[in-house]
Amino acid sequence: MSTPVNLENIRQAPKVLLHDHLDGGLRPQTVLDLAHEGGYPGLPHHNADDLARWFVTAADSGSLERYLETFAHTVGVMQTSDALFRVAAEAAEDLADDGVVYAEVRYAPELFQERGLTLDEIVQAVQDGFREGERRAEAAGKRIRIGTLLCAMRQNARSTEIANLAIRYRDAQVVGFDIAGPEAGFPPTRNLDAFEYLRQQNAHFTIHAGEAFGLPSIWEAIQHCGAERLGHGVRIVDDIKVDDDGTVHLGRLASYVRDRRIPLEMCPSSNLQTGAVTSLADHPIGLLARLRFRVTVNTDNRLMSHCSMSSEFTALHETFGYGWEEFQWFTVNAMKSSFLGFDERLAIINEQIKPGYADMLS
Repeated sequence: MSTPVNLENIRQAPKVLLHDHLDGGLRPQTVLDLAHEGGYPGLPHHNADDLARWFVTAADSGSLERYLETFAHTVGVMQTSDALFRVAAEAAEDLADDGVVYAEVRYAPELFQERGLTLDEIVQAVQDGFREGERRAEAAGKRIRIGTLLCAMRQNARSTEIANLAIRYRDAQVVGFDIAGPEAGFPPTRNLDAFEYLRQQNAHFTIHAGEAFGLPSIWEAIQHCGAERLGHGVRIVDDIKVDDDGTVHLGRLASYVRDRRIPLEMCPSSNLQTGAVTSLADHPIGLLARLRFRVTVNTDNRLMSHCSMSSEFTALHETFGYGWEEFQWFTVNAMKSSFLGFDERLAIINEQIKPGYADMLS
């Protein structure tokens, strides 16, 4: 008889996270501490519980643009090397405590230069923090590995500069590149030079696409820019028709995404908050998983969505009836889709993920 599926048991199962923003996952108390230490005056509350509730409420607007506004406060307190180190170390600890065995955590270095830090100082502080967090987690009996994705903000003009930065630190566990920020009005092709450079360097990249904007964003990300994964990608469902009798018809783009096994970095709770979907029951993840797209489950922003990988899995269990077999499928999908080398991916699947789920299923 398998282990009961509930939040506490899900926390013990091995999980893989591909889409998590460093500046969207701070502990509320850390936001308060860093604001006090750095003289940041803009926080709406000065109690950790009240501040945590404010972030969730403010992000619950149904608008991606409003959702992104909440980051002014987290970014505002992360403008020193010490702050970046602390946030990164705590992120690794928190993810490990939730049973995550591998995570790719992303952030935009250009956002943390308000007090004069160089891009290299920013990346070094974050990488040092991740390594410290991995050590603390191991000392607590948890095993996690963190890979970093460097983001360029799509509304700015620094993508090639950040792509160069990602290449410089590729041997220091910066495993890839991304563009983030508002989709509408800022198509992926604005950053084409960066993506062409990354391909020339045999580097990995994902692209935020198909979250707040529709199929053209996905098409450009894949066909013009060469995205290996799609950040969110929920709007691929617009190219799928389901008849009243349940017959499914895939359009050309949806068929291409499924046939090529292009991973979808789906973030259910975040998608609800930004208005990408109206309810979890209506989230495309149900249909896309049934059709065997390369679906992965992610947190996006743990502070703003008040979520974890375990709470996301729990919500999917309650909504769609998913159990250990589906959770293992999502997790193996994610590990296969990570930007680690093949041998490293295989080792985590065979040494951590499969044994962990075998225990749950036995």
